[in-house]
Amino acid sequence: MNQEYGQDDRFETDGEEAVATRRDAGDAESSRASRGWWDRNADEYQNDHGAFLGDDRFVWGPEGLDEAEAGLLGPTEGLKGLDVLEIGAGAAQCSRWLAAQGARPVALDLSHRQLQHALRIGGEVPLVEADAGALPFRDGSFDLACSAYGAVPFVADPVRVFREVRRVLRPGGRWVFSVTHPIRWAFPDEPGPEGLSVAASYFDRTPYVEQDEQGRAVYVEHHRTLGDRVRDVVAGGFRLVDLVEPEWPEWNGQEWGGWSPLRGNLIPGTAIFVCEREG
Repeated sequence: MNQEYGQDDRFETDGEEAVATRRDAGDAESSRASRGWWDRNADEYQNDHGAFLGDDRFVWGPEGLDEAEAGLLGPTEGLKGLDVLEIGAGAAQCSRWLAAQGARPVALDLSHRQLQHALRIGGEVPLVEADAGALPFRDGSFDLACSAYGAVPFVADPVRVFREVRRVLRPGGRWVFSVTHPIRWAFPDEPGPEGLSVAASYFDRTPYVEQDEQGRAVYVEHHRTLGDRVRDVVAGGFRLVDLVEPEWPEWNGQEWGGWSPLRGNLIPGTAIFVCEREG
């Protein structure tokens, strides 16, 4: 999230002037912007964060919480033989870890360039380029679904995504996803002391948009309060089993955008929703 920019601040992106603002952005515009942004920035993202993410680790967020230790999808030994859908898979690092545990993962992403990085790293994980709001799978195709900062923060209608996830899950299937912790929206997206003072209303749900000179969105991120997220989960047909707010570990000295040890020791940066399919 790039909230260090204020209303109508100007900055450079891909050599062109863009404007950061807060305005409405619907499903189609958000999807277009996300596909374009990740296609343009996948190389830089993987260069900057690939070493931290690893080629075959399952990391839930910048804090470094590892699924091997957290077990949010269930006991690691119980993953063997399960069909798992990873949404917003990027270079499919999480899916490779799942495959190593004996699961049968499918890695889905909107960005063609991100999936090219998955091919570069290699492995036998099936890759699918598709929108999370229109999953190209039959009903009841998967035992589990997961997403580490993928898709959910960037869609205008998260309930639509959740209902699609519910549709492709088998009864009792688990859906676990991580997003920027909603409280972060009240603070500037800065890793230092300037990121510790409230600068905006937590209750302002107006999307953050970066747009080009023609007013076309090139990046969109949507804010939901913690209560909104819970209500969205329920409206999507899930039961909330757990809400995990990872603490910043002592071993992690990195800064990642607005995430840092300074902020991580004081306010939560990530929220992980552990859900199960109702019915």
